[in-house]
Amino acid sequence: MSRPVTVGVDGSEGSAAAVAWAADEAALRGDGLRLVYATRWAPHQVAAMKVSHEDRDGAAEGVLAATEQRVRARRPDVVMTAEEIEDAPVNVLLAAASEAELLVMGSHGLGSVRGFVVGSVGQEVVAEAKNPVVLVRPGYGADDAVAAGGSGPRKVVLGLDVSDVKDELLEFAFDFAGRHGVPLQIVHTWHHSFLPHHAAADDAETASALSEAVAPFRDRFPTVEVDEVAAPGRPAEHLVEAASDARLVVVGRRRAAKGSHIGSVTHAVIHHADCPVAVVPHT
Repeated sequence: MSRPVTVGVDGSEGSAAAVAWAADEAALRGDGLRLVYATRWAPHQVAAMKVSHEDRDGAAEGVLAATEQRVRARRPDVVMTAEEIEDAPVNVLLAAASEAELLVMGSHGLGSVRGFVVGSVGQEVVAEAKNPVVLVRPGYGADDAVAAGGSGPRKVVLGLDVSDVKDELLEFAFDFAGRHGVPLQIVHTWHHSFLPHHAAADDAETASALSEAVAPFRDRFPTVEVDEVAAPGRPAEHLVEAASDARLVVVGRRRAAKGSHIGSVTHAVIHHADCPVAVVPHT
């Protein structure tokens, strides 16, 4: 049995965009869609606000019912479940991610959290989730042309470090591009040598290393059109620029034994890319 595409729901504009993206992706994959609503108030906050459990339950039910209605209108064939879970958003979303094919979140986080800043719900989830997390900016779904499999942006972009190639990233990017029937652009960047004759050698060596890393996946996914880009410069800048006409940008995040950490490139991309961003954990 396949795992669901799971999405965090809170009634915000970012959440609505995430739900639309998740519904499209679930429909394309033939997977179920799971909506999760996390109760975000601690007991002392509830007492101070004089908010009853009935009020909270009613709010959750209203948000989930409205969300289910929008999903049915958009993707009527998707099998869907919806749950309100009494726990902090980080706990709920990390648990949901461990059971999901993908966890999808609005890029402005949940509740009152705005943006992925240090200590936010979104950043904690991205940094600690065991499976891929996709971040979707507000506005997705307003135009059906950008729906999965539609006539929207026509490429997937993958940021790859050829000095530390991770199969998890290549697997995810090739599989996603293949499912959507779009080209895959693989971007590797490096800092140029100050000596011109060394720079030319660096260019050739890096391009060769990139091709070597990608070759096994070209063989496994022969229908995916691949564009390999090896260029000097800052990786985040290249990836953010490539995101301007991409359907998805794929970046990595190293799994840590303890604590949470998002690399500087991934951190920059989730802040500045215009399109949805998939953060894929790797060993």
